[in-house]
Amino acid sequence: MHISRLDLNLFVVLDAIYTEGNITRAARTLNLTQPALSHALGRLRRMFDDPLFVRQGSAMMPTPLVRSLIGPVRQSLKTLTASVQESKAFNPESAQRTFTIGFRDVMEARILRPLMARLDREAPGVEIASVRIEGNELEADLAGGVVDLAVEVLRPGLSTRVQRSPLTRDELVVVAGEGHPLAAGGLDLAAYLAAAHVLVSSRRTGIGLEDVELARLGHQRQVRLRCQQYYAACRVVAETDLLLTMPGQYARMINHGLATCIHPFPLPVPPVTIYLYWHEQAALDPANQWLRRALTALMAEQDGL
Repeated sequence: MHISRLDLNLFVVLDAIYTEGNITRAARTLNLTQPALSHALGRLRRMFDDPLFVRQGSAMMPTPLVRSLIGPVRQSLKTLTASVQESKAFNPESAQRTFTIGFRDVMEARILRPLMARLDREAPGVEIASVRIEGNELEADLAGGVVDLAVEVLRPGLSTRVQRSPLTRDELVVVAGEGHPLAAGGLDLAAYLAAAHVLVSSRRTGIGLEDVELARLGHQRQVRLRCQQYYAACRVVAETDLLLTMPGQYARMINHGLATCIHPFPLPVPPVTIYLYWHEQAALDPANQWLRRALTALMAEQDGL
C-alpha cells in the first residue's frame, strides 16, 4: 500500500487501544464514540489483513503483529507531534485553554492559591481543573491526556515515557491537641508510641509512610482512627488525645485557629520529595512547558519563604 493512502488517525487509534486494552476506554481517551472507534479498528484490520486485537473478557489483547508495530508507530507519532508542537508558540496573555492537573489535597492546598494569582496577572484566559489521581492510574491518565500534569510523591514502576522533576520537599511533623498529656514536655518517641493515632489515607487499607519508618526500627503504633482528609483529622486531634502525623507545611496552613500544637516527628527521617510528572508526548508542548515552569517557580518561592 502506498503511504499516500494511509490515514494517520488510524495509527492514533491503534496506539490508544494498545495502551488502554479496552475499546470503551480508548474511545473515551480519544473523545470518540465507541461505534466510531470500532469502525476505525475495522479499517485497520482490513489494511493489515490481521485481527490486531483479540477480545479476552473485557480486555483487547494485541496480536503478534501489533506487538511488532507498536514501537515504530509510537515513535513516529511522537516525532510528528513534537514537530507540530514546536511550530506553535504559546502566548499566555492571549491563550484560551484549560489545563487539567492531578493533585492530592495536600499539594492542591499549597499550589492553587498562588497559581491562580499568577494566572490572573499573566494568563487571564487560562483555566485550571484540579482532579484527584490515583498512583496506579498515573501513567495511563498522562498518556491518554486525561491530565496534563500530575503532582505526586515518587511512584516506582512507571515507564520511561513518564518524565518527572523534583518540585518540593516537606518534612513530617506530629500534630497534637494543646493539652495533650503526653506532649507536655515535648514529644519523644516513647510518648509517640504510647499514644493512639489518626492515619490519613485515600486507600481503604494499608499503612502510612510513618509506619514504614517505625517498622524499620522495630516499632509499631496504635492507629485508632483512619480517615480521608487532613483537615478533618486536625479537627479530631484538637478535641481528643489522638496524634496525627502529616506533612509540615500543610500542617502549618490548616491548623490556624485550632487548639493544636505541631511537634517534630520523633525519628530522623528524610523529607518527602514531591515530583511534577508529565508524559513524553507533552515534553515539547510550549503550553505544557510554560505551566511546568510556572509551577516550579511558585514552589521555589514558597520553599524560599
